[in-house]
Amino acid sequence: MPVSVQDIVDDAKNCLRQWSELYGRELILNRTDVLKAVPAALQSTQSLNAFFKKIEHCCSCALGKTRNRFVFGAGSPDAELMLIGEAPGRDEDMQGEPFVGKAGQLLDKILAAIGFKREEVFIGNILKCRPPQNRDPLPEEVERCLPHLLTQIELIRPKLILTLGRISAQVLLETDEPMGRLRGRVHAFKDIPLIATYHPAALLRNPSWKRSVWEDVQRLRVLYDERVGDKPKWQPRKK
Repeated sequence: MPVSVQDIVDDAKNCLRQWSELYGRELILNRTDVLKAVPAALQSTQSLNAFFKKIEHCCSCALGKTRNRFVFGAGSPDAELMLIGEAPGRDEDMQGEPFVGKAGQLLDKILAAIGFKREEVFIGNILKCRPPQNRDPLPEEVERCLPHLLTQIELIRPKLILTLGRISAQVLLETDEPMGRLRGRVHAFKDIPLIATYHPAALLRNPSWKRSVWEDVQRLRVLYDERVGDKPKWQPRKK
């Protein structure tokens, strides 16, 4: 995930937009202010990119030999909200991006329903490589790959985490409780509030779970507004 000139310009624009929202359009910055602020705004981008370069050829488990593409994750390096799934599927393995295909399209709609765009969150997985036939991750695969995700969380420093699917919730919360008991409440991962919900692919197989997911993401948005509060006022719509 190389950093382009456009990435730098976009980050600078976002930083200036946030300043204008806080201090008004009459904010005047001298040259020293700008030189100090821009590197700070880009630090997380550069750190995440450096980490990607460090691990993109990882073969610490057998999945490194069977994958097509290493799926690092995608989204804003300064995201306040981080979404974590289980592992890449066939489409992700071919494209090198998380949550593409039908499940990804559904996830985009879920995010849009609570006022988020894909590019303003960060989306990752417990595993960076696809398990054959989309089987569940093996314990040794999770053990080898989880440190990569933990480093991403440390670099991004999200205010909230949404886990997608049973396995990602169980791994981060170190529990074997079923999804039916994990969802519907707020957990904590290293002092970060965590909400667990069903994986979008599961919704495609079990449409009756959509109501539960809608309840979960509404709770997420309310909590986001309480902890971050950088979005326009939002009112839930009936589903």
